Amino acid sequence: MRFTVHRLFFAWDFDKEEKWLNEMAARGMNLQGVGFCRYVFEEGMPGEYQYHIEWLKNGPSHPESISYIRFLEEAGVEHIGSFKRWAYFRKKRADGAFDLYCDLDLLIDHFRRIKWLICTILPILIAYLAYSVWNSITWNTWPYFVPIFILYIFLTTCAVIGLVKTLRTLNRLKKERIMRE
Repeated sequence: MRFTVHRLFFAWDFDKEEKWLNEMAARGMNLQGVGFCRYVFEEGMPGEYQYHIEWLKNGPSHPESISYIRFLEEAGVEHIGSFKRWAYFRKKRADGAFDLYCDLDLLIDHFRRIKWLICTILPILIAYLAYSVWNSITWNTWPYFVPIFILYIFLTTCAVIGLVKTLRTLNRLKKERIMRE
């Protein structure tokens, strides 16, 4: 039986999303498709799969990404689907360990891509929202823009929190790399 779950995860909390997908798999709910805040599951054997998520360097239809996904598929990893640059992968637990970031440098690179996302996409969205509100506001319509202003503050706060979390993780990983050397 298939069912859909709607849930919001922020880019900097991809590990929480990954953990949640693996908890669902442990209960026998296997991911079949993804979309914006939408996850399609199908009942299966509990603990059959292990899931990982990755923010690709390019879109999933880019030749470099296609090559990377094929490489993973040849290694026994199944590409479930993608939403924008987020790619969702799974591998049967019976086939052995599954870790996309077996090297610390790969994990650092992944967090750098997430930092890029936060530093470019969210500010553009926030600036667009501010511009739209500023150009539309008049004295008789300003009360209608209070919820939009609250949304603006929320998005700005999320961007700052996400950036701080990502920078902290990057610094921790860089220190860990230095200690290993």
